[in-house]
Amino acid sequence: MEIYATLIAITESGLRLSVPLIFACLAGLWSERSGVVDIGLEGKMLAAAFAAAAAASATNSAVIGLAAGIIASVGFALIHGFAAISQRGNQIVSGVAINMLAAGLTALVGNAWYAQGGRTPPLEGDARFQPLTWPGTESIDQIPVIGPLYAHILSGHSALAYCALIATILSGFVLARTRFGLRLRAVGENPAAVDTAGVSVTKLRYAAVIIAGVLCGFGGAYLSLGQAAGFLTNMTAGKGFIALAALIFAKWRAWPAFWTCLLFGLLDAVAIRLQGVVVPGIGQIPVQAIQALPYLMTVVLLAGFIGKAIPPKASGLPYVKER
Repeated sequence: MEIYATLIAITESGLRLSVPLIFACLAGLWSERSGVVDIGLEGKMLAAAFAAAAAASATNSAVIGLAAGIIASVGFALIHGFAAISQRGNQIVSGVAINMLAAGLTALVGNAWYAQGGRTPPLEGDARFQPLTWPGTESIDQIPVIGPLYAHILSGHSALAYCALIATILSGFVLARTRFGLRLRAVGENPAAVDTAGVSVTKLRYAAVIIAGVLCGFGGAYLSLGQAAGFLTNMTAGKGFIALAALIFAKWRAWPAFWTCLLFGLLDAVAIRLQGVVVPGIGQIPVQAIQALPYLMTVVLLAGFIGKAIPPKASGLPYVKER
């Protein structure tokens, strides 16, 4: 039972750690399915995390913090959209600029406002999204095997964690079964054909970029209002790039992206669990090696197990309307 309890604890931690990855990966899915490469997932989540924590600290409301995070993320998304869609700029350069701008602004403004090295004040109570406890958790938890699954895997997560599952369901359905989703995917494959049919390529790509901004807003808000109790400088710690790797590994599909993000979350949870472990004949594993494990696994999975991943044909290519 001790091994089972350890597995439950790792799975519970992995689920929580995978939530921002899921939101960022779905954001990349929407953007890249429309043909707009989004390297700026990291920056948008970081901006959202800061705006959410700052607004929640000022109003003592997690909901207002979430709204502020979404607004900040969408604002950065529109900057990327303007550069990549309207001005037909290099989408990679624009995304990198978004990351650098967000990292600099959050640290500068955070230090100017709070004078705590870029941090926001600690958040408590209604300023954070608290874990939701399902009915009968305490009594069901006593049941062997099934109880811990219900009490710690299904129950006990914040509302934003369940929103990640809802976002996956909606993204998979809309992109595969609705007119809007099919047109958006067509824009990522052959924008000229969509334009010939009388559908605005620009509007569809802007819609995809805005949806990506909203999803990154959820992911960033989760980091500062759900997973942590405030904003820390560069608290995204490469999660946007891991989400991009997960998106490629999932070959730009919603449900494979969801499961891949869960895998990366579990790897992160295992890495945290291994800190301080002593290996016979080697000694204690260095913390740096443990922290690098999820990123090492990202490279290994992409290099050795992904197979041939073919992105949307018009991905990264600005569309110029034919006269």
